[in-house]
Order: sequence, then C-alpha cells, then structure tokens
Amino acid sequence: MPTHPLEEILHPQSIAVVGASPAGRGSGFVSPLLEQGFKGKIYPVNPRYPEILGLKAYPNLRDIPGPVDYVISAVPAAAVLNMLEDCSTKGVKAVHLFTGRFSETGRAEPAELEQAILKQARKSGVRLIGPNCMGVYYPREGISFVTDLPREPGTVGLASQTGGGSVYFIHIASLRGIRFSKVISYGNALDLNECDYLDYFSQDAETKLILMYIEGVRDGKKFFSSLRQAASTKPVVIIKGGRGKSGMRAAASHTAALAGSTKIWETMVTQAGAIVAENFEEMADLAVSFNFLPPIGGLRVAILGAGGGTSVLSADQCEEAGLDVVPLPADIREELKTKGVPVWDWVGNPIDVSILGDSGFTGIDMLQMMARNENFDLLIATVNEDAPATKEAIIPGRRKEVRSFIKVKQGTSKPFLVIVGEKSPGIKNHNNWRWRVLSEARTRLIAASIPVYPTIERAANSARKLRDYYQRRK
Repeated sequence: MPTHPLEEILHPQSIAVVGASPAGRGSGFVSPLLEQGFKGKIYPVNPRYPEILGLKAYPNLRDIPGPVDYVISAVPAAAVLNMLEDCSTKGVKAVHLFTGRFSETGRAEPAELEQAILKQARKSGVRLIGPNCMGVYYPREGISFVTDLPREPGTVGLASQTGGGSVYFIHIASLRGIRFSKVISYGNALDLNECDYLDYFSQDAETKLILMYIEGVRDGKKFFSSLRQAASTKPVVIIKGGRGKSGMRAAASHTAALAGSTKIWETMVTQAGAIVAENFEEMADLAVSFNFLPPIGGLRVAILGAGGGTSVLSADQCEEAGLDVVPLPADIREELKTKGVPVWDWVGNPIDVSILGDSGFTGIDMLQMMARNENFDLLIATVNEDAPATKEAIIPGRRKEVRSFIKVKQGTSKPFLVIVGEKSPGIKNHNNWRWRVLSEARTRLIAASIPVYPTIERAANSARKLRDYYQRRK
C-alpha cells in the first residue's frame, strides 16, 4: 500500500509559525510546541520581533537559514497568497491555515481568495490543512495547537471540522482516561478533506478508534466508500453537525459546509458500518467504552444500584436503552439461601443494597456472584453518592467500595461499567469533601482500566451501541 501523503506531513523536522507574537493568539502555536517538547526546529516568523518566547524570530520565511517542512499560518487572509509564494521558495510540504474569514463568510470576494490560495498551493506542491481550523495535535511528535493537553499518546484518532469543539472534546475525554494518537482540526477542507483524513486513520497503525465531527462533505459517494473501508478495519464514530435548520445555517457560516438530510446521513453512516453519536458527550462515552471494554456479546445486564428509587430508575433506563434487565436466576437465589442470606427470596436485579441491610452479605458479594453467572452478559455498578452517614464514615466507605469494584474487574472477563456522578456543590465550594471523594473514585477506577460514566442512562446507551456494533461485525 502506498504511503499516505499525510504520513510525511505529520512528521516534520521543522515548523515555522508565521504571524507569531510574544503574547495573545500569536503565541498560541509556539507555546504548545515548546510545552509538548517538539524535538525539531521551531521558527517564529514576524518582522516586528527579534525574539519570541526565547526563540530567535525571523522577518520572513525566506530568512530562515534551514529547511522548513511545516508552516502554521496565523496571518490575515489577505497575506496568505504572498506567504504561500515564500513556502514554495522554501520547499515547504504543508501549511496549516489557522487563518479564517474565507468561504465560511458567505461572501464572494473571500471565497474567490480561497480558490486562489488553493490554486497557488497546488502550483507550489504545498498541501493545505484548513483554512479556518486549529490544525494538528500529535502528542507522540510533540505537536499541539493549545497548551495543557496530555503529552501521553494513545490510540484514538479524531478528525474534526470544529477547532474549539476539538479542544473541548480532548479535555472531556482525557479526564476519562482517553489518550489520542492524533487529532486533526481541518475547518473548510479546501485541499485535504474528510476523505483524506478518514483514509489516513484507517491505515494508521497508531490509531485503533476513529472519531469524526463533520458538518458537510465534498463528495458523498467518495465519502461513503472511504467510510465503509475504514469501518471494515476499525470502529468509526461520527457526529454530524448541522442536523436541524438552524444547525445547517450555523454550519454554513462556520466551515462553509454543505449539509444534507439528517435521515439520509444516518442511514449512510449505519450502512457503512460506522456509529452515529449525537454530541461530544456521547462520543466520549463511546470512546471510553471502546477503549476499556471487551466486546459486548449480549444485552443481559446485572445492575448494582444504590437505594430503592435509584434501582428502579436504573432498571427503567437500561430497558429504555435496549438492555435486558433479567430477573435474578434461580441458581443464585438457591446459593443465597444456602449461604443463609435472610433476604434470598427478596433481593433481585437490580440489586437494592438497602434490602441487604445487615444481612452480612453485601452488594459487592452479589455483584461477584452475578459476574460468575452465565445468565449475565455485562455488569453495571453505581458508586453510592448519598449514603445516610457522616463524612468520617462515607470517605473510607467509598474508598473500600472502589477497591471492591477493582477486585470485581480483576475477577471477570465480562464488560464492567461503573457510574460515578458529577455532583458539585458549586464553583465556590469546589473543594467540598463530597466532590473530592467522587473525583478520587473516578481517578482510581480509570487507573484500573474501568470505564466510568456520569449516569446509568449514558452507560446503558453506550453499551447498547457497542453490542450492536459487534453484532454487525459477526
């Protein structure tokens, strides 16, 4: 298989940031490269400054003494054509156009300028990422578009038409244990487009899961072909932005996207073997599920709830998601009776821990029995947030519960999902002990490779979509 053109682009030995400055947006692309530890040469370019963030700055691309592989453009739209001529002189391979205000404005003159830029780039042999985008986050190479992103590489690849959405998604997903192979924010897709990124990720050995946020496609037939090919090799999850009338208008002004019928889109994605996500939160749930869970072979779920009402709602939400909340099997009841558990004929699925009371048999004991039982395909447990006890009792109790969940995980090959709420008393009380206890629980579970979800509804929906995916793959 020939090497994809993006492979060479994504391994630059030198990067120039044209329009760099010591502060503000102009420093936004230099700072992340320094923070991420990019090992190649970094060349800030701006005639107004002799030095930027401790690096020698150059008046012009042509003044840089060595070769330049990759350019980040933070100059105004009107300056891009001249910059591309300099790129041609320096033998630049690719330009990331952070620069915006082109066809997404809906105005004729910026759209014409955009086409002139494409013509100039093709004449010069320069590939374009963008315009109107954040560009590349590639932690293994030390490349990033903002600071404070994880430096550890992972196996999740994201191609996205939204830049701010990409940053938001990296943050919410990384807090749940996800790490990325590469993230590419590509905006208007003037040159390299969604098909190029999809084809690349399908071939990329560093990427095991492909995520996409798309507002529109250039060539529907080609995209379907690329999507079907990618989905045949690894899971693909897609958000379609601009599903409603107002969303379509917003998409057109955001990335100049030509949006299509939502129904046709969802049918096409499903037929290609990919998965539709409604929003970034659901995409994060699916990324967590694919990253941490083994294949889900069935829908029969064992649920460890908290109190009575919580257990009832848990059962409802699992059933609404399409999971099968099966009754407690007779052999488990018989085992409970043999062990002398007084509520053997009362406790059920979901497990209402309040029923167990002081029987000497805990919810964890029940969960371990259900994990061993062939009548259950997956397990869902909830960290009990509101036990009627004092702080001094709750904190060690939650820690013991987390240790028990880790033990359950270690003792079963079945998919095991845990619910940890996102309760916060408010910004002024962000150091409240209840909030800290839940944060600690979440961190410890993720470190043990246990997927964590904020609600049972989201966990159940994600589990159902995973099971459907693996069912289609058979």
